[in-house]
Amino acid sequence: MFRLDPKQAVMEHVSVGKAAGEPISKLSAAAEAIIASPVERTVSGAVIAGIAQIVEAVLLSLLGYAIYRGYIGGGEDTFYVPVILATALLANIAFHVADTHRIASYRLLIGQISRVLAAWAIVVVVLTVGIFIFKASDQVSRVWLVTWFAAGALLLSVYRVALRALVLRWTRMGRLKRRTVIVGGGKDAGDLIDQIHAGASNDINLLGLFDDRVDERSPETVAGCPKLGRVADLVEFARRTPVDLVIVSMPLSAEKRLLEMLRTLWVLPVDIRLSAHMSRLKFTDRAYSYLGDVPVFDMADRPISDWNLVFKWVFDKIVAIIALVSLSPVMVVTAIAIKCESKGPVLFRQNRHGFNNEIIRVYKFRSMYTDRTDAAASTLVTKDDPRVTRVGRFIRKSSIDELPQLFNVLKGDLSIVGPRPHAMEAKADNALYYEAVEGYFARHRVKPGITGWAQVNGWRGETDTIDKIMQRVNHDLYYIEHWSILFDLYILLMTPVSLISKNENAY
Repeated sequence: MFRLDPKQAVMEHVSVGKAAGEPISKLSAAAEAIIASPVERTVSGAVIAGIAQIVEAVLLSLLGYAIYRGYIGGGEDTFYVPVILATALLANIAFHVADTHRIASYRLLIGQISRVLAAWAIVVVVLTVGIFIFKASDQVSRVWLVTWFAAGALLLSVYRVALRALVLRWTRMGRLKRRTVIVGGGKDAGDLIDQIHAGASNDINLLGLFDDRVDERSPETVAGCPKLGRVADLVEFARRTPVDLVIVSMPLSAEKRLLEMLRTLWVLPVDIRLSAHMSRLKFTDRAYSYLGDVPVFDMADRPISDWNLVFKWVFDKIVAIIALVSLSPVMVVTAIAIKCESKGPVLFRQNRHGFNNEIIRVYKFRSMYTDRTDAAASTLVTKDDPRVTRVGRFIRKSSIDELPQLFNVLKGDLSIVGPRPHAMEAKADNALYYEAVEGYFARHRVKPGITGWAQVNGWRGETDTIDKIMQRVNHDLYYIEHWSILFDLYILLMTPVSLISKNENAY
């Protein structure tokens, strides 16, 4: 299976002395119309399926326990409760084997329910055989077992009908459709669009296509799908309106064009798939993933998505609340010290780049004299900078000035761990960061954080040379490609250590 190597992409894309800002582009009127249209919030299919199976297992367990309590009256919990929980777990596995926990399966009626009931019957048969083998028939009520089987079948049928109605409703609303664009044009793209309409229309909201060709091979409309601009325009388009998926309609043999396209689009937080409809090579089923019935090759994945996004959200909120409660005395003392030393507000607000280059407003404790603050950070703070107050030097050195950003985490602008959000006009060696490092905006594929992998490795504070900002970006990209909750926890635990051992660049 062809797949983009993120490590190779990072190494090829980080270099000095080339302008790397957002491409200058002019989107079509059709693209501007899509951007101006209201967007329905989409729901992750993987998260829905996960919640659906948890609810299903809980309902089966509660049903089994309720029948046990109602008929037997209790007294044998140490036997029945483990049996009920083990059966619910086995049923969950059986439903997975029967392929019933997918969005596509939820949309079916007869097919879905028949597979679920067949799997439930097999589970009860396995339970019965297990009871016989372990000679536990004297401990199990036959009435309880038969009643649980019958009532469970009814419960599963009703649950799946309700789940189907909910999924169909969300499908009609567009909440389960991934906002998708096609890269490529002409007849090949037309064939792909026809396949999407035939087998993936419930999963894909096709917005339009982007193609660099401007001759008759690339008309303004392909199979009813409008051309929205050139490939470089897709970066601006995806910054201004949500895009979940990019499908590339190019042959595998067009290696040079594919690599050029990937170098342009890899800075975006989107899934990139290569359509297999143009390939004459036939691979095993495991080589493909599917969008509805359309086979594709995975080229690049959006970092931190589906359940990982949920886990990170929970991690952020829990850590932020705990930190605010435990560090509130430090924050109160800092606020008093700032107010006593110099006139002006305690907090300093600054615009910075957030997730997918959106502009966010971050909070900091004010560390400079009010009349010398530099909201755009056009001039970096240096050692013994006269603009910085005495309190400011201490809180900058110890990173206490960053603590108000915990409120940004609760608002959802920041994560606890992630690439640090840089000021809009921050420079390295008199060059704006995105001009100094090509591929700089790839660090915005995830939400920025209060601390990060670059910071715990000593790359914080002044960036007076190109090498320093390159090191930051390299560490940020490494973090994105290797993210896990355990990695976040490790960085969080190492942050206090690095504040003491690696603070020589913090002024």
